[in-house]
Amino acid sequence: MIMKLDVTTLEAKKSGSVELAENIFGLEPRADILHRMVNYQLAKRQSGTHKTLGRSEVTGSTKKFVRQKGSGGARHGNRKAPLFRGGGKAFGPVVRSHAHALPKKIRALALRHALSTKAQAGEIIILDNVVSKSAKTKDVKAQFEKLGLDNALFIAGVEVDNNFALASRNVPNIDVLPIQGINVYDILRRKKLVLTKDAIEALEVRFNG
Repeated sequence: MIMKLDVTTLEAKKSGSVELAENIFGLEPRADILHRMVNYQLAKRQSGTHKTLGRSEVTGSTKKFVRQKGSGGARHGNRKAPLFRGGGKAFGPVVRSHAHALPKKIRALALRHALSTKAQAGEIIILDNVVSKSAKTKDVKAQFEKLGLDNALFIAGVEVDNNFALASRNVPNIDVLPIQGINVYDILRRKKLVLTKDAIEALEVRFNG
């Protein structure tokens, strides 16, 4: 089964139509796969630079500051113990990677499910290209208003037009990525998915060979 959508220009004028492959845009979305992929992406992007000093890293003397018996208090070795102010943290956070493994086939499947989610919701717009004559934000904002876009992810071809990228980066809730950067999280976090014809062809090559 083939899905067909109209192709428009940045000026909101019709420019033919394009067919979307059923095996890429026509799957029945599965929330569990999308959830796994979003968790995978968010965990991978965490910096993991949180750190506290452990007992062995705190500066201080290891001299026993109170005698073992007869003080009327508890037995202590040195003041670097976690229960003292300024002592080392017990089981504190350490620098580490939060990334976890997710099979490559699941990642590829999740992308197709994300695209299918947008297709079923009628939230995909196909543009012939995203080439702007100027790098002025007001020009692309006017184009977005004609297209009814106030929250969207634009996926261009292998390269993004420099003028369009510069002009759109100051518009709130608008993201622009080359086809290599397409990902599940960014697709789902924006209301509309705007694909160019080059992006459609690249996706078909990617998934169909």
